[in-house]
This record gives sequence, structure tokens and C-alpha cells, in this order.
Amino acid sequence: MADKYDPYREALVLETRTVWPEELEDLSDEEKARIAQALHDDPQNCSQLQYERLHTGFCRIITVTPDDVARVSANA
Repeated sequence: MADKYDPYREALVLETRTVWPEELEDLSDEEKARIAQALHDDPQNCSQLQYERLHTGFCRIITVTPDDVARVSANA
């Protein structure tokens, strides 16, 4: 289940992870890296955002959607 953007948790994010659905597997590794970086730079606009509790903070997990790819590509 997706979480809402949380400024408190964001201040404690120590790790990030990006999940790619099968429908977006045809993107190149370079394109995936560029999109992932853009999404993690602007997590409040991601539609599928989760925070996983770590011992010392949080891990931000973004599941990429076609809408996210379109938004990032439009801003490139």
C-alpha cells in the first residue's frame, strides 16, 4: 500500500530503492537510472511511494508507474 509523502520520514531517509514493473522493463539501464534519480529527487510527486522502517531511519521505495515516466520525460 502506498504511503503519502511524509516530510518527517524524508528527513530520516538513509536508503532508496526503485521497483520497476514488467511493463517498463524495455527501458535501457541508462534511462532507468535517469528516471529513478529524477523520481527520488522529487518523491512528493510520485504516485507509488512507500517508507520502510530501518533500525536507524527509513528506506524510500518508489514503484515506477507509466505516469511517472511520462512526467519525468516531459520535464527532461
